[in-house]
Amino acid sequence: MSDSPLPLASALHAPVLDWYAGNARTLPWREPDAGPWAVMVSEFMLQQTPVNRVLPAYATWLRRWPKPVDLAAEAPGEAVRAWDRLGYPRRALRLHAAAQAIVAEHGGKVPDSHEALLALPGVGTYTAAAIASFAFGQRHAVVDTNVRRVFARALTGTAQPTISPTAADQRLAVSALPEDEATAARWAVATMELGALVCTARTPRCADCPIRARCAWVLAGSPPYDGPPRRGQTYEGTDRQVRGRLLAVLRAAHGPVAKPSLDACWPDDVQRERALDGLVADGLVEPLDNHRFRLPA
Repeated sequence: MSDSPLPLASALHAPVLDWYAGNARTLPWREPDAGPWAVMVSEFMLQQTPVNRVLPAYATWLRRWPKPVDLAAEAPGEAVRAWDRLGYPRRALRLHAAAQAIVAEHGGKVPDSHEALLALPGVGTYTAAAIASFAFGQRHAVVDTNVRRVFARALTGTAQPTISPTAADQRLAVSALPEDEATAARWAVATMELGALVCTARTPRCADCPIRARCAWVLAGSPPYDGPPRRGQTYEGTDRQVRGRLLAVLRAAHGPVAKPSLDACWPDDVQRERALDGLVADGLVEPLDNHRFRLPA
């Protein structure tokens, strides 16, 4: 394996891009007329949520709020209500806050500057790069879990990336970018798609991979993962589940909810109160008094 990933990465560009041209999924936020706001909504929704769960919520969201100004005019609680069962509902509040900032600071249009995107509420390093790349065709390293896994295997020969993203992951992704801006933007989405469809975490389909002949991990004999154990996320019985139950009651109501109605959704008093306190602290629930609660107005 080469000491530098650069020569190897450049050899991957053409096969990965050719593969993407023939195998990319048809997704609404990739359509030519989707627009930057649609891309932004998809990126918020796709964080930690599978595509099949995002698709119906995405369609409903954009029918209701086709532009940032439409969402910004609504109460933040309506964003939380529309988020429904996507999980991690603070994303809904952040997207609402970002829409308000877009209206207040950018004339209602999603900014095309990476720096301006990064300054929006709820937009971090990954999301800013993704919007700039996918919506505006710019040259940025877009590094999600799928991309990290592709590069870990193809460029460093390891079975899995580190559990958490590192600065080294970002440097590796930057080093692998094609120089041409438009090509780099396609490369960003192509490597992500390769990780999602072929270079998967548990059962990679190496026989179908366009870069298997150049993959450092395959060339090394596909050595097994030897890092710390990876624990799957649990949900049943967790505070996350309790929070979801509480929010479901509040979403279904079109006004304040009396405390007994919330108490009925979970039997463990201590856990339920802890979860409710957390929702209030996160701004997802607004207490009107000790006996009535609602989504934020």
